[in-house]
Amino acid sequence: MDNIRNFCIIAHIDHGKSTIADRMLEYTNTIKVTEGQMLDDMDLERERGITIKSHAIQMEMEHEGQKYTLNLIDTPGHVDFSYEVSRSIAACEGAVLLVDATQGVQAQTISNLYMAIEHDLEIIPVINKIDMPSAMPDEVEDEIIDLIGCKREDIIRASGKTGEGVDEVLKAVIERVPAPTGDANAPLQALIFDSVFNSFRGIIAYFKIENGMIHKGDKVKFFNTGMEYVADEVGVLKMDMIPRKELGVGEVGYIISGIKDATEVKVGDTITHISRPCEKAIAGFQEVKPMVFAGVYPIDPSEYENLRASIEKLQLNDASLTFQPESSVALGFGFRCGFLGLLHMEIVQERLDREFNMDVITTVPNVSYMVYDKHGNAKEVHNPSGLPDPTLIEHIEEPYIKASIITNANFIGPIMKLCLDKRGELLDQKYVSGNRVELTFMLPLGEIVIDFYDKLKSISKGYASFDYHIDSFRPSKLAKLDILLNGESVDALSTLTHQDNAVTLGRRMCEKLKDLIPRQQFDIAIQAAIGAKIVARETIKCVRKDVTAKCYGGDVSRKRKLLEKQKKGKKRMKQIGNVEVPQKAFLAVLKLD
Repeated sequence: MDNIRNFCIIAHIDHGKSTIADRMLEYTNTIKVTEGQMLDDMDLERERGITIKSHAIQMEMEHEGQKYTLNLIDTPGHVDFSYEVSRSIAACEGAVLLVDATQGVQAQTISNLYMAIEHDLEIIPVINKIDMPSAMPDEVEDEIIDLIGCKREDIIRASGKTGEGVDEVLKAVIERVPAPTGDANAPLQALIFDSVFNSFRGIIAYFKIENGMIHKGDKVKFFNTGMEYVADEVGVLKMDMIPRKELGVGEVGYIISGIKDATEVKVGDTITHISRPCEKAIAGFQEVKPMVFAGVYPIDPSEYENLRASIEKLQLNDASLTFQPESSVALGFGFRCGFLGLLHMEIVQERLDREFNMDVITTVPNVSYMVYDKHGNAKEVHNPSGLPDPTLIEHIEEPYIKASIITNANFIGPIMKLCLDKRGELLDQKYVSGNRVELTFMLPLGEIVIDFYDKLKSISKGYASFDYHIDSFRPSKLAKLDILLNGESVDALSTLTHQDNAVTLGRRMCEKLKDLIPRQQFDIAIQAAIGAKIVARETIKCVRKDVTAKCYGGDVSRKRKLLEKQKKGKKRMKQIGNVEVPQKAFLAVLKLD
């Protein structure tokens, strides 16, 4: 146990976590690195160049005549996947804090660092990309010293591209990170920090042993769910799964026990023996709080059960996804899913398509609101259609976030304007170092959900970094905006928005839908309404056949008769005809600008 080290790599997006992990795997001869980012094994991760899942891998290294086992967990950098990072941190004793020498300390660096400090991890600061022509290692060192108060000689300079300094990082992990503590003779206690679905072997859970030992063939139970299993196979994670006869304290490994039902494995649960159970579960992770809610519906209604199974399997691998069944007049049966942000929502939609061949429609994303009625009762509402009658509502409260934006001083003006336009208020402004400023804003989450991050990146030419956490609920003047097609409300397009923005938003939605909905044999009226008041209208003209083409001259009453007959037909068609709303209309509402 004294020769085990568990550590993770944390950093902002694109600071080179996965690249430096590749160099570590090469240095310790764990695997032959054939292409970049070996641990990012999902097609999506390769295409987008981002880490979506945290990946655990075991390395072995000799140091001063002793053999050490190093368990490395590479983590994502994007704010939408911070739950992955918090779970990885709970399974480690140390963290390598990576900072890009060309960009310096950014918002997500600070956020992940605080998470690691809360768990009392040993922090090893490393400056990456020092081989770049634009690197500023001295200035970045000053920033790190300001941030964590370490000594200058504790900071390691490295390059994930050339492999320089990687040996120093690994030595620092062995020398500075404490060995895991625990009692090998105590009852088994192992924390599940991730799980995956395998169509041949059932559900595979990844765990870290805090106390006790686990052997192949042991009878085990999951503490919180109370389910009992036999450990058919236990082992460690290299690039593939390597079976072992037993695992001891501090080791990170996997267990296969033929679990078929996705609901039986909960991330954060504790594994223990049936014959000699532990007294209490390990304190797991805080329950994940989804930020953004959207309806996910199958395009073909008969696929509803398949969609449920697919989301359950996806949830195993992505514990921050939450879902519950709901139904919509326009779209039939589906699920209301909770995501951590828009990128998370996009990735989930893409994975449903690629991994499970599910064609889905996603409705306009929104956040959860607290609605108080005249009797003082509070109700949480995730969906505009769940709002009670406006006459019964006393007031509505919406969630506010505390956002930290780190940017170059040249972009302060445009960024402030963007935040103030989104109903934000400035709390603090301080210079981090030289030309870099940290702005702290209080912003309504509903304003950020749709396009805030994209706008922030384009305003600041990609330099601003953004991180946030939920702060509180505050009363707000909100209006429900309905979209009507020929007088029928389309509940999938209705949104909750601030009263000041409602009319302009309604007008823009109507104009956008006019371009996207195909013409029918009858006129289609597109209206935006707040309550009973119509605030905007557009009309899609009907496709008309020239019924008078066969009349050559003669009395005008012949033409009149044909036109009247056509008019009656159109009127009847309008009463029974229904309007199909294409999928791209739902997506276009997200990208109104």
